[in-house]
Amino acid sequence: VQLQASGGGLVQAGGSLRLSCAASGRTFSITYSLNWFRQAPGKRREFVAGVGVGNWNSFYSDSVKGRFTISRDNDKNIVYLQMNSLKPEDTAVYYCAAKEGIIPRDEDEVEYWAKGTQVTVSS
Repeated sequence: VQLQASGGGLVQAGGSLRLSCAASGRTFSITYSLNWFRQAPGKRREFVAGVGVGNWNSFYSDSVKGRFTISRDNDKNIVYLQMNSLKPEDTAVYYCAAKEGIIPRDEDEVEYWAKGTQVTVSS
């Protein structure tokens, strides 16, 4: 089982980035939710967005609602996070995560993690 995230980088405030996470080694499209968490320096890792198996059930943290969009391609086992109107407070290491069943709201619920990808938003 492997998750591999990509797409991080440096962007100015108000800009956009798209993160991708490819899942392999297990048929995630059947039973697993795919999710994004992030961790800023000195802070606990927090839930950002998650999407259920059917791609119609998604959930966002209040801090990103209306600016970020999560989607998944079950044929390719890839989950995306489109991040628009980025703010300096969005600066963090972003982690892709998978959990069987429902979307996790806490890092302790996650079963599989990708290595993080750094997102830095300059003011």
